[in-house]
Amino acid sequence: MLTLTENATLVIKSITGVEGAPEGAGVRISQENPADPALAVTTTESPAKGDQVVEEAGARVFLEPNAAAALDDKILDAAVDDKGGVEFLLVPQPGAAH
Repeated sequence: MLTLTENATLVIKSITGVEGAPEGAGVRISQENPADPALAVTTTESPAKGDQVVEEAGARVFLEPNAAAALDDKILDAAVDDKGGVEFLLVPQPGAAH
């Protein structure tokens, strides 16, 4: 199952915890085509039907089924650049097959 770094947890909480955001909001990661490695990341109020929910220290990530399969052995990290832009990074979990 996807795991989150401390940085990812803090960034997700900061972008989903804005004033006026509903309780339980999170970041949704989806993959339209399993053959295409491109992933889409959006903020959303709640998981869609069939989403896998990863929750860590108050940060919530909703994984669409294709994305959940693709990210099963990954760690999600995040960073914020000088302009406030968020960049998500995926790295293999230790011991995961490459």
